[in-house]
Amino acid sequence: MAEYGAARYRRRREAEGKAVREKADVPDGHKRCPQCEEVKPHSEWELNSTSSDGHASYCKPCRAERNQHGYFKRKYGLTMEDRDEMIAAQKGLCVICLKAPPAHVDHCHETGKVRGVLCFNCNSAIGKLGDDPDALRRAISYLEGNPWKPTLVAPGVYRLPS
Repeated sequence: MAEYGAARYRRRREAEGKAVREKADVPDGHKRCPQCEEVKPHSEWELNSTSSDGHASYCKPCRAERNQHGYFKRKYGLTMEDRDEMIAAQKGLCVICLKAPPAHVDHCHETGKVRGVLCFNCNSAIGKLGDDPDALRRAISYLEGNPWKPTLVAPGVYRLPS
């Protein structure tokens, strides 16, 4: 007698020495997540019209974690472990303000090179200054009480302070 479908798949996986997950009895309105292996109600799943049951393959928290891992790898070439090592090397603090916990990967927008992990405020501050060291120097001078005002030399001609 020929084997078909699931029975054949299970036999082949076992012959290859690979794990075969036992089918779990799940109550109606629930689904089992293959990552956390918990049975959760459908409200804990995102909808997916292309799947057979209409729900995503992974529960919302596991899906978010998987998406974050993929995002870091695609955008920065980093794993979450790489990011955590950078944070540990920074003693768990933002390298600019030395107060807040770092959570945002900072990178050069021209080269894509990762510079470090900063807190939200510091990362957005240097981003708003356009990653421009000269703008940052002017901001420092301003904060130290040195006004940065151009001098009118002739009508429409200004001399910038050095």
